[in-house]
Amino acid sequence: MRLNEASLLKSARVRLAGTREQWLGSMDLNRPVRMAIWAPVALGAGALAYFALPAEPPAILISALAIIAVLGAIIGWKYAAAKPVLWSVLMLAAFAAFGFSRAQHHTLGQETVFVTDSYRALQVEGWIEAVQNSNGRERIIVRVSSLEGMARPPARVRFYARRGELGPGDGITARVVLTPPRRPAVPGGYDPAFAAWFSGLGGTGYAIAPPEVAHVDGGSVLRQLARWRWRMAEHIREGADPETAGIAAALLTGDRSGIPPDQAEALRATGLGHILAISGLHMSLFAGGLFFVVRAFGASIPAFARRYDPRVPAAIIALIGATLYLALSGASVSTQRAFVMVSVVLLGILLKRRAISMQSIALAAAIILVLQPQSVLSPGFQMSFAAASALVAAFDLWRRRDSHERQKGAIGGFLGFWGTLSFSSLVAGSATAAFAAFHFNRIAVYGLAANLAAMPVFSLVVMPAGALALALAPFGLDGPALSVMSWGLIWVVRIAEWVASWPGSLAPMASAPGTVLVIYALGFVLLVAASGLARRIGLLFMLVAYTGWGLSRPPDVFISEEGVILARFDSENGSEWASTDRRRARFATSVFLEQAGESVRPGRDGVVCDPRGCAGRTHDVLIVVSESDETLAEDCAVADLVVLKTYASPIQRANCGARLIELGELEAGGARALYLQSGQIQRETDVETRRGRRIWTSSDSGG
Repeated sequence: MRLNEASLLKSARVRLAGTREQWLGSMDLNRPVRMAIWAPVALGAGALAYFALPAEPPAILISALAIIAVLGAIIGWKYAAAKPVLWSVLMLAAFAAFGFSRAQHHTLGQETVFVTDSYRALQVEGWIEAVQNSNGRERIIVRVSSLEGMARPPARVRFYARRGELGPGDGITARVVLTPPRRPAVPGGYDPAFAAWFSGLGGTGYAIAPPEVAHVDGGSVLRQLARWRWRMAEHIREGADPETAGIAAALLTGDRSGIPPDQAEALRATGLGHILAISGLHMSLFAGGLFFVVRAFGASIPAFARRYDPRVPAAIIALIGATLYLALSGASVSTQRAFVMVSVVLLGILLKRRAISMQSIALAAAIILVLQPQSVLSPGFQMSFAAASALVAAFDLWRRRDSHERQKGAIGGFLGFWGTLSFSSLVAGSATAAFAAFHFNRIAVYGLAANLAAMPVFSLVVMPAGALALALAPFGLDGPALSVMSWGLIWVVRIAEWVASWPGSLAPMASAPGTVLVIYALGFVLLVAASGLARRIGLLFMLVAYTGWGLSRPPDVFISEEGVILARFDSENGSEWASTDRRRARFATSVFLEQAGESVRPGRDGVVCDPRGCAGRTHDVLIVVSESDETLAEDCAVADLVVLKTYASPIQRANCGARLIELGELEAGGARALYLQSGQIQRETDVETRRGRRIWTSSDSGG
């Protein structure tokens, strides 16, 4: 009897385990291999929680959460065998606490100093770190050694200047009008101060005269590296075909100052813009090319191949080459991220582990989140790991095909190559589309077609020829390789320009609330990293996110800091976006329209203006813009919303029967967005409310 009871109990446990596996799939985290995949997810969640806070938390949380993380890991490890679910929860909580603590520690550890509005030119002395091209104008980034009026100057400043023959590495002095990094142009928009805080950029502006040569001490190694990169970029631009010389220099040195704006826009509009920033693709092609060449050479020597594994020296040389490529390309954040990912793969080869797996991608993500927690918010991080993890998951399914299903022979190999390329382009494009649309408010409709036509040439011609050119450059023999690289780039640019000319090649997309992206990201992780019902739940989360995205609507009225109003004013021609002043706040209004998913330029339909101001009606709300307070009492009596371009006194604000937004409120809160319904203002928000009071917002100008 007892034997039967034991058998039944064992059978019940087996069925329970099977049911749990069916429901949870690979979410069963009581195995280290699964925890290795989900640990960086918890790290990222903790970092995201820190950056999403509306106010800076107390610094003591760094130590408190670090202690909690350690205790959680210790307690969880104690119950690993007896209570696997509890162990999983405690370990994920510990990683999340550590992610929060590390993000706060990294943020508070930055020594960035923001300048104050000078309103006059100040003397800046330092050395040129980089040259950039912004809308056809050159601007330079200077490592500051001294700045007039500041005992502790910022590490870097950026300003427009006519540099002449000066270049990176050269010491300069200049008279520059500087302002701190600006706040977002629209509520919830890109925050320049956040990016500046983590890059040490203390101010931006323009030089009132060309910079002059100056003797500047310090930074000898970094200056030599910057000078070497610049000279290499100039050499490439001189040796490559003039049409694509700027792109060639960008691919090999990271210097994008020579890329024509029309070429850059054509590449972005066709989903090929990813080739301009040195990322995982470039690092993989560069290091992977070195690896396969060295491995093939070692395998061609029978005595060596029999005694040693040719992959080991190939991986070592590829790792060295990737390190040199990192230094040559300027070691930007995206390049560092790519280097970490490639290094993890190469180290896996050296350790005789599977080189490309979900575990290696998770390890690379964990390393980046520990070193640069702010990367969790960057489009590059999200899109890179979305593409990589989706490709690994998809090709795991691809490998499960029976061998008889695969094509053989030359024709089969050719079809297999194009099939693999098409499949990988489709998977990577699908994985990154939502992230790209969320951050950039547009989708390259024909991106798959452009990638299928251009990427084989880019992968098999452009990057191998570029790597060969770098290897031959010290001997002055890089000319033929640069010519081949130029030919390949001309093909890529031609494809981009052709596809960009197709009707409807770029579709605008409205912005979605941040919670939508969080839900979508969680669902995406479950889809690619889990199995069983957990994967289906992930797909459900993604569908919920898409539904929330579709149901969200943009604001009905936008008010810039200057008091310019953008809305769909009622007119005889219908309801179209119109502006009360098309000459001012053009950047802010263009950003707002992008976030609203519109690709139109605002007109003046429905807006009536005179020297005293403008008026218009939308959603049964009468909006008036007053140039001065002379007509404020009259405007407040007839309008529902009054925007005053001067300051209002407390008495004027109290006596106004309409919603009054005056200059002081705009200066304090920044641009404002309003939602209207049934002739009333349903809700409103401004830039500062959306930003919160964080360490990177407390030192900027707010203007």
